[in-house]
Amino acid sequence: MYKIGVLGAGTWGMALARMLCNAGNDVTVWSALGEEIDAFSSTRRHPNLPDMVIPDELAFTKSIEEVCRDKDILLFAVPSVFVRGTAAAAGKYIPDGQVIVDVAKGIEADTLMTMSEVIRSELGKEPEKEDGGEGGDTGRRAPRNVKIVALSGPTHAEEVAMDMPTTIVSACEDIAAAEMVQDVFMGSPEKPTCMRVYTNTDVKGVELCGALKNIIALSAGISAGLGYGDNARAALITRGLAEIERLGVKMGCVEQTFYGLAGMGDLIVTATSRHSRNNRAGFLIGRGEKPAEAVKKVGMVVEGINALPAAVRLAGRYDVEMPIVTLVDDIVNRGADAAETAAKLMGRRKKAELPGRAEEYYFARLLAEAIRSRQQDQT
Repeated sequence: MYKIGVLGAGTWGMALARMLCNAGNDVTVWSALGEEIDAFSSTRRHPNLPDMVIPDELAFTKSIEEVCRDKDILLFAVPSVFVRGTAAAAGKYIPDGQVIVDVAKGIEADTLMTMSEVIRSELGKEPEKEDGGEGGDTGRRAPRNVKIVALSGPTHAEEVAMDMPTTIVSACEDIAAAEMVQDVFMGSPEKPTCMRVYTNTDVKGVELCGALKNIIALSAGISAGLGYGDNARAALITRGLAEIERLGVKMGCVEQTFYGLAGMGDLIVTATSRHSRNNRAGFLIGRGEKPAEAVKKVGMVVEGINALPAAVRLAGRYDVEMPIVTLVDDIVNRGADAAETAAKLMGRRKKAELPGRAEEYYFARLLAEAIRSRQQDQT
């Protein structure tokens, strides 16, 4: 049995907390909203997961110190815009060597950091002096050797809450930490969870996939809202993944990551599912709603909208062409007409699907055939 603290009581945090608790772990959930903790404690229900029953064994607390103290794993499950503030508040209670699992997906707009980088940078700050005095040192210091694991993949809280089969990626440069999280989230033979977890050491690639796929899901929703069909959705998913992969490779990520669960898998589920808040928000925008009104109607955080400014800046910094991302930003943040923007996307200059690569593949095949022919002649 592991002791697990969950920071954040949204749909994803609560679905995971329930799953881990039912697998035999000691789980405590914290929220910055005291009334939320009171409601969950008394009703054992989540308003956005009406069919999920919260186990009696799952504990709640209003104390961030209590949720952090003496835990094998700390799970950060707050929206991306609150990750830094949560890390700052929790940092003084986090010990050396703590394993932290981050499930928030996003890129911080002003720093362009991924969520694991935000947590690490915030935890790396030494505590400030109290009262501004020379001798007011708190006696605490920044935790050292913290291991941060990014947990990401094609997952909907609504399905995990009902124990439907789910696959996900545990990404950390420290493979031992990634494998520990793999063990915990898959459960034991006696008490398995609904998850199959794969490990990966390409943390940056996994996190980029998780953040940027939300923007492509927005575009798919906008397309549906405009009345376009499956052809357009498939094109946006495929070409959107190509944009994400181009940026990721320029940033030093592993190309294969983008075609795995965290990349292609998560993009498919987010761009096609009725559960996807990004897809739903995009649909409303395509129907003519203002972005702010669309978010209000969805009723939950729409991470794709939050990720747009950072994505556009990253594309510029690394000189990567990302037309879908750029044009979605025009619609959401600059008031561009969705139908006119779609026409602009379709009317871009003609291109090869594999620019600079088709010729490489052709000559590589010719070379391989020549080598094989020569080997046969020699035998």
